[in-house]
Amino acid sequence: MVLVYIEHVGDKAPAAAWEALGAGIRMAEGSEIQAVVMGRGVEGLATEAIAYGADTVWLADDDRLQEFRPEVFADGLGEIIRQSGVETVLFPTTSRARELAALVAVDFDTGITPDAIQLDRQNGAITATRPIYAGKLLTKEVNLGRRPQVLTVRSRSFPAPEPDPGRAGEITRVKLNLGQPRTEVLGYKQSGGGVSLADAAIIVSGGRGVANNPALQPPPELTGEKDQEIWRAQQGFKLVGELAGVLGAAVGASRAAVDAGYIPYAHQVGQTGKVVSPDLYIACGISGAIQHLAGMRTAKTIVAINKDADAPIFKLARFGVVGDLHQILPALISELRQRLGK
Repeated sequence: MVLVYIEHVGDKAPAAAWEALGAGIRMAEGSEIQAVVMGRGVEGLATEAIAYGADTVWLADDDRLQEFRPEVFADGLGEIIRQSGVETVLFPTTSRARELAALVAVDFDTGITPDAIQLDRQNGAITATRPIYAGKLLTKEVNLGRRPQVLTVRSRSFPAPEPDPGRAGEITRVKLNLGQPRTEVLGYKQSGGGVSLADAAIIVSGGRGVANNPALQPPPELTGEKDQEIWRAQQGFKLVGELAGVLGAAVGASRAAVDAGYIPYAHQVGQTGKVVSPDLYIACGISGAIQHLAGMRTAKTIVAINKDADAPIFKLARFGVVGDLHQILPALISELRQRLGK
């Protein structure tokens, strides 16, 4: 049997949670698929999980689970895994769920396969395909020994099921013997805004090239070279954001742009940022360092805009435009607005 952990923030689950449930349903091969919802005031999520295809939902609704503290959630989830007797546990690849999956694997002294993009079942064991070496190679991994098998599945690698509000299922409420928390949540701070990079079907990203527009004259009060550079970059990222707005896309950035102070870290795509798999990825002024390519090379279609015809990004791109993004983006935005009626 397969158990899927339903990640959520507050009373809302990200698309990645339902994608993981969809992957679990396919792995269950017609047998019972179970899900687990942990938190405070999350009964609605349990009902939603049934609508998305779960047959049984383990519901741990407890004041002690109101805040996500990984050691407490790991204690509770371990207890549910033992009660359910499942052999496979799936998690979405979110920052919280990855941490929780690792703790569960340690508690059960079992292996963990992260970031799976394909799952196949053979002789009762699940073979997971996942990228390695910055996405240059794919490896197939199988846990033939200890149980449960613990896997995380990469966002946008598996389709989410279509919800059926009339679907029937069973909600099993559990009271957990939770250990004492060793961490304290002091508060939350909202970062970023707009469309989430992890869930976006389209991403428009900018790199160091967004600042390379000498025709722009900074305000006279900005006399330092670095201040002028950042100001030019901000104007360039306004174009990136405008294109993203027309397409209903998320705004991304290379590490070089983030390190230069052009845009907050929350927008970084790459090996040390967010790994994304959108349907369309538009790279503006990004040369294509291997660390950046590792974070977006699984995009279904890649479009590159760069003045350097020899930029590495063009080797990965399906479509390439050699030219100045400060001239190309305004024309592209204008054309798209006309065609999309925006």
